[in-house]
Amino acid sequence: MANEFGDVLAAVGARLRDLRQQRGATLAELSATTGISVSTLSRLESGQRRPTLELLLPLARAHQVPLDELVDAPETGDPRIHPKPFTHHGITVVPLTRRPGGLQAFKQIYPPRWPGRAPEQQSHEGYEWLYVLNGELRLLLGDNDLTLRPGDVVEFDTHVPHAFATGDRPAEVLCLFGPQGERVHVRARPAGRG
Repeated sequence: MANEFGDVLAAVGARLRDLRQQRGATLAELSATTGISVSTLSRLESGQRRPTLELLLPLARAHQVPLDELVDAPETGDPRIHPKPFTHHGITVVPLTRRPGGLQAFKQIYPPRWPGRAPEQQSHEGYEWLYVLNGELRLLLGDNDLTLRPGDVVEFDTHVPHAFATGDRPAEVLCLFGPQGERVHVRARPAGRG
C-alpha cells in the first residue's frame, strides 16, 4: 500500500507540468497566481519535492481542475466528466478529456471579432482536428484563407503556419489536438463488419 501511494505522489509532478504547459503558463506566472515560489514549483514538477495538501490546493485552483485529478485519485465508478472551463488568450476552453498528454479533446468558444487584430500565423508541434458547431471561423493555413461554417471539418499538421479569426459572431468548435502529432483515426463502421 505504501508503495502504491509513493507511485501516485511520484506521478503528480508530471501532471502538474503538463497542466501548466497546456495552459501556456510559465512557472513565474503560476507562482504569481498561487503564491508558491518558482523554485518550489520547479521542484514539484521535477519530482524533487513531495506534494502536500498546502501546495496542491492552490495549484488545483489555479489550473481549474479537481484535486483528485492532480493526484489521479482512483475511479469512483461515475463515468461523467465535470469539465471546468478556462479562458486562454480570450478563448473559452472546455476540456472534454481528463488526462494530460496524448490526444486531447476540447470545446472552444471564440468571441466575436477575435483576436481583435490581424491574425498572425504561428506553427508548433502537434496535429489538430476541428469541427465547427456554430458561427464561422476563419482559418489561415499556409497560403490558404478558409471560412469554416457549421458542419465543416478540417485537420492539419500544426507545423504548417496557421491562425484563426472570427467575424461579428462567436464561433464554437470541437477540437482534437495531438501534441506530438498524433492523428485522429475515425472509424466509418464497427470493427469486424465488412
